[in-house]
Amino acid sequence: MKTLICIPTYNEIDNLEAITSAIFEEVDVEILIIDDNSPDGTGALATRLSESEPRIHVLHRTQKNGLGPAYIAGFKWSLTQDYDLVVEMDADFSHQPMYLPVMLAAAQKHDFVIGSRYVRGGGTKNWGLIRRCISQGGGLYARTLLGLEIRDLTAGYIVWNRHVLEKFRFENIEASGYVFQIELKYKAKKMGCSHVEIPIVFPDRQRGESKMNVGIALEAVTRLWRVRLKK
Repeated sequence: MKTLICIPTYNEIDNLEAITSAIFEEVDVEILIIDDNSPDGTGALATRLSESEPRIHVLHRTQKNGLGPAYIAGFKWSLTQDYDLVVEMDADFSHQPMYLPVMLAAAQKHDFVIGSRYVRGGGTKNWGLIRRCISQGGGLYARTLLGLEIRDLTAGYIVWNRHVLEKFRFENIEASGYVFQIELKYKAKKMGCSHVEIPIVFPDRQRGESKMNVGIALEAVTRLWRVRLKK
């Protein structure tokens, strides 16, 4: 099945070339880099990579306005092409390319596939106690509030079948931070989509800076109720 991997970037110049090379070593796919006008030159590097590798494409956005809008731009672009599967993936190696073959294989039988830290065989690496508590506690809160059995609701390593993306009404998706990941899964399950969680180990990034901040964490608390109450 023809597959596109969407990679949003903001100041990922240290990781971008390495992650694209690592992906191509694992699977024969195409990559869409969605750059939010990175001041460190990531966008220019993405353009150079696309000029030398026809399987790499680039969307240049004018400003940084959140993970959700970046992915939505990538999804909309993918739907203008003939891709069967679309993958969400980070540039920083927290989403390790070695899991792509098994995740793509699972997408043959399920509507969406989650690379999950919180099923048997999955986990995190080099995370502090506070970060682990926030992540797992937030996941429990979200599962309880939304009535979902998905273990890793905030996971951002996901394979979507095209027909699921075609059903989403992107104009009604408001979350711009990590709640975006929860909202998409919630909407997909409300539509009756099937899923499977594939265990992955999620290491902390080795290069660059984390995009997590207090604002994103607060959004996760306040916006979940809006996700729950929206039609």
